Amino acid sequence: ATRRILVTPTLSVLPSFGFLFDIDGVLVRGKTPIPAAKTAFQKLVNSQGQFVAPVVFVTNAGNCLRQEKAAQLSQLLGVPDQVMMSHSPLRMFKRYHDKCVLVSGQGPLLDIAHDLGFCQPITIETLREKHPLLDVVDHDRRPNVLVSVDLCFQVLSVVLFGEPVRWETNLQLIIDVLLTSGYPGNPYHRENYPHIPVLACNMDLMWVAEAQSPRFGHGTFMVCLENIYKKITGKDLKYEALMGKPSKVTYQYAEYLIRAQAAERQWQHPIHTLYAVGDNLMTDVYGANLYNRSLEENSRQGSKSWVQLASAAAAHCRSVLVCTGVYNPHTEVPLDTRASIAETVFHGHRDFRFEPALVEPDHIVPDVDAAVDLVFQLENFAPY
Repeated sequence: ATRRILVTPTLSVLPSFGFLFDIDGVLVRGKTPIPAAKTAFQKLVNSQGQFVAPVVFVTNAGNCLRQEKAAQLSQLLGVPDQVMMSHSPLRMFKRYHDKCVLVSGQGPLLDIAHDLGFCQPITIETLREKHPLLDVVDHDRRPNVLVSVDLCFQVLSVVLFGEPVRWETNLQLIIDVLLTSGYPGNPYHRENYPHIPVLACNMDLMWVAEAQSPRFGHGTFMVCLENIYKKITGKDLKYEALMGKPSKVTYQYAEYLIRAQAAERQWQHPIHTLYAVGDNLMTDVYGANLYNRSLEENSRQGSKSWVQLASAAAAHCRSVLVCTGVYNPHTEVPLDTRASIAETVFHGHRDFRFEPALVEPDHIVPDVDAAVDLVFQLENFAPY
């Protein structure tokens, strides 16, 4: 008889993988931690308060400073600072940093812009003060006295950080800037197309907080802006760059941060696989699968990416879907593309094509704790 020898895979204490965690709906709901998150990070953070594997928190939030979001997450879950905001990749867009840019959103917008490297940001509110005749939807805010208009500056690009508070004011003034080549208050010149550059962060149509149903996200504001622009001009609003999940540049920057973290900890194993854990089919799963496709194409073609450090780029980006946020396991995504668009099932951004394969997660788990267990099992990883 043939003697069979069973070989047990060797458990690794050094990580060859990294985690990309979404925050809202995965780790917290609003300001309330999801219980499974605390259990998960008991496994991911060692007794010295360090991660046992590279971790980046990739959030589509964009209306606060990165340091503020990191401090909030650390207070709620006691985790080290490895937060990446939807606007973080704007650090790489240096050609806009010395230009006058109009910034839209809420929170400390000027602080955010300066922190990213922008030297001449101007807010919607400042623009409104300089051109008080432009904002007239709210009758109570209309100026009582006509004032002279300051035309001494030109807006050279628009940066959309996140959903603003007064949508009508922001929509009006952004349209004014786009249709006047950066001189709001001037007559519209629709022949100036394409318009000045627009850079947008966070395309989430909806997001989950404490309410029982998802709430409007920045993606909803962008839908309004795009449709108003097209209704007026008959042409599509164009973006110079789209950031935040599911954009490729966001995952490139996240991988760069994963590699930098591994290098700082002097982990010798190349980072082979990224595990993107999220709650949203149209951002987290779509983005991870889209980036995985890009990694596989790069591998076949032997192309290089700016995210690479000394070692080779990751080979795979795997999507792990949790059921504690936007995702509803009882809702099916139709396979027919045309039908799904007609029924408004595709909640992704206008510029991202719907493909059933891209919203099919590699793994579905109940919560983030189960996600960590799954990855440790798949990687034969035992850090202790």
